[in-house]
Amino acid sequence: MVVLRSIIGDELRSRRLGQGRTLRDVSGAARVSLGYLSEVERGQKEASSELLAAICGALAVPLSDVLRSVSDKAADDERRGRAPVA
Repeated sequence: MVVLRSIIGDELRSRRLGQGRTLRDVSGAARVSLGYLSEVERGQKEASSELLAAICGALAVPLSDVLRSVSDKAADDERRGRAPVA
């Protein structure tokens, strides 16, 4: 079973690494602690909508793009029989 927060964390990490940025850089720009951002990326913490918006702002990517990608990945997992949970 896939946890939705893991898909979100993977997507955020992928976007950050794709830009060649560090956790420290993005956490500073998003005004969130480095440790908390790390936990969000590892799927250990649930990110609020406000936090997701701040992280997306720091990454200069639309929140809707991130949510669309997460939704597509969750749908793929459902088709494979690994339904995501909240």
